[in-house]
Amino acid sequence: MNRHENDPALPAFGVIGTQEYAATARHDPGMRLPGPADLAGAGVPVDSTVEQLQRRLRQELSARLSERIRAREDAGQPPMTPAERRSQAEAILSEAAEAHAQAELAAGGTVVAPETEQHLIAQVLDEVFGLAGLEPLLRNPQIENINITGDRVFIRYANGHREQLPPITGSDTELIQLIRDLAARSGVEERRFDRGTPGVSFHLPGGERAFAVMAVTARPALSIRRHRFRTVTLAELRRIGTIDVRLEGFLRAVVRARKNVLVTGGTAIGKTTMLRALASEIPQWERLITIEDTFELGLNTDPEAHPDVVAMQAREANVEDQGAVNQAELVRWALRMSPDRVIVGEVRGPEVIPMCNAMSQGNDGSMGTLHSSSSRGAFTKLAAYAAQGPERLPLEATNLLVASALDFVVHLDTPRHGGRVVASVREVVDADEKQIVSNEVFHPGLEGRAVPDVPLRTETLEDLVTAGFDPETLHHTEGGWDV
Repeated sequence: MNRHENDPALPAFGVIGTQEYAATARHDPGMRLPGPADLAGAGVPVDSTVEQLQRRLRQELSARLSERIRAREDAGQPPMTPAERRSQAEAILSEAAEAHAQAELAAGGTVVAPETEQHLIAQVLDEVFGLAGLEPLLRNPQIENINITGDRVFIRYANGHREQLPPITGSDTELIQLIRDLAARSGVEERRFDRGTPGVSFHLPGGERAFAVMAVTARPALSIRRHRFRTVTLAELRRIGTIDVRLEGFLRAVVRARKNVLVTGGTAIGKTTMLRALASEIPQWERLITIEDTFELGLNTDPEAHPDVVAMQAREANVEDQGAVNQAELVRWALRMSPDRVIVGEVRGPEVIPMCNAMSQGNDGSMGTLHSSSSRGAFTKLAAYAAQGPERLPLEATNLLVASALDFVVHLDTPRHGGRVVASVREVVDADEKQIVSNEVFHPGLEGRAVPDVPLRTETLEDLVTAGFDPETLHHTEGGWDV
């Protein structure tokens, strides 16, 4: 399905369409963003005047559209819709083209022909609103990661295969400008990208997560992480092999019993996808507050499954180094918004203390994700992050808080045959001074997939049974990994 079918404001890509690009990009090492050569191929005469106008249009649109977005935000107005952004962009480009023509006439220069001017305006609009050379890559559902360094483009497919593709921009300057354009209209506010702010994190219109750096690297670099499953259920994870039938029933009961869960694993292992699947078991009437560094979960985009969601995103400081709001502060704010559950997209710092407070103060059933190499290692990471917070809790106090807040750690890993699976589930029991006491109720089997191990505590088992769990399924191999 076309990513833009529901949004008429987002057109196809430029002079060379996405279908043509997708069909030829792998076989044409010269394929890149449309530029003067593409205009010439379309019958548009190209000279230095055309190139000057093209550069001016890009610069004006980037600067002035960002200004108008900020002005609306400062005035307390709602963010522009995609249609409003495109309308504003068209007006900016028309004004810029007219100003350029007037300047050329005053200086005795050459004026670009009207049809060429319109080609250039259309091209710049398509570059900005059609995601330019990224479009065909984002259209391919099998591509999960896109990594670009200057003119080197590498992708990784869902099956783990990696491949190098032709450049998507003609120069590092074009890549930087593309990143600026994408970041300027992401989320609820502009994300800056310059030598003063050489790193920027944002999301694309389709929900893909992007991070870019410049100045601190030899060449600008852009990394895009895609989620192939924007909406997903535990049943779907079972069908694709992430969990088996025993884990499906167990995890469903964990959510319905309002147990607090932390999903752990390495980078790009599927933690956010697992979080979405767990959230699919949350009753429709519950009020959810999600907290993220960059919007990624998207629970607020499905009003049928989750009609009452407030999605919050951390905010960077402005050029005066004012206005920053971190995830820890957002969690504190969330507790004042009558949530049934608080969901932290990724725990990566001092927000661990307010998150644990949320989990232990009546918001049972809350969730989060954490980078960790094992389910047991999650406790060390939590303690390290807690030490960064303003509370400066000693290790013993942190462990007591974590033990009182967290019920289960669900760990994802890559088994020997490849793919991604739940490898371990650990039940948090208590804290014993400098360590967390836990039981690995599912441990990695011979192939690295989680299989039942230590029995659950009686109290926990009773809660899960009340939520619909059948403990006899743990002893059956039918539907398990070993079938």
